[in-house]
Amino acid sequence: MFSGIDHLGLFIVAGLLLNLTPGPDVLFIVANGLRAGWRAGCVAALGITAGCFVHIFAATLGLSALVAASATAFNGLKWIGAAYLLYMGVTMLLGRKPVLPASALGSETSGVAPVADAVQLRRVFAQGFWTNALNPKVALFFLAFLPQFILHDAPNKTLTFLALGLIFVVNSLPITMGYGVAAAWLSGRFGAVQRGMGWLERGAGALFLYFGMRLAMSPNPAH
Repeated sequence: MFSGIDHLGLFIVAGLLLNLTPGPDVLFIVANGLRAGWRAGCVAALGITAGCFVHIFAATLGLSALVAASATAFNGLKWIGAAYLLYMGVTMLLGRKPVLPASALGSETSGVAPVADAVQLRRVFAQGFWTNALNPKVALFFLAFLPQFILHDAPNKTLTFLALGLIFVVNSLPITMGYGVAAAWLSGRFGAVQRGMGWLERGAGALFLYFGMRLAMSPNPAH
């Protein structure tokens, strides 16, 4: 399985460092961990991971290369992704904090972060999935990053590409879930964080608007 991979150890270290870098995905995970507890943070991470699988399989099949080469395809996906990020930003800015079941709510005196219910967790997973799956920059990242670690004489470059993508995503889970758990821990330990939750969500919404506008204005890599 690893016979066609060049410098596997370096690839794993580079992937871990890249996953530690904050971006829209990390922001989404942290926001949900702060707002609704560690389960929501971890489910957000799983949704993001599911979105990554879309890009990995698409790149393996050559669809991402088509998007990178075609101005029409890239722009179409770019505008859909930007619109979704902007929608998420507006929702965070204007929406109310979700009402959780009374039995699951934490309090400042108990030091326990609130816990999301099953319906809320499904919504968080879906939002995480689409936040990642609709971002063409993720597809371009895999196309640019993974081939660097494929040997020129690899017996099956397609399977090696797929293996690298799976390794990258699996290795990202401890980090992304860690962000969600850490955010929930902070929310449960510090009452000031809970009191400022509305402002934190509005700040996250503003950043999602920024990421959406930046994606909308990004140039086509084919030009």
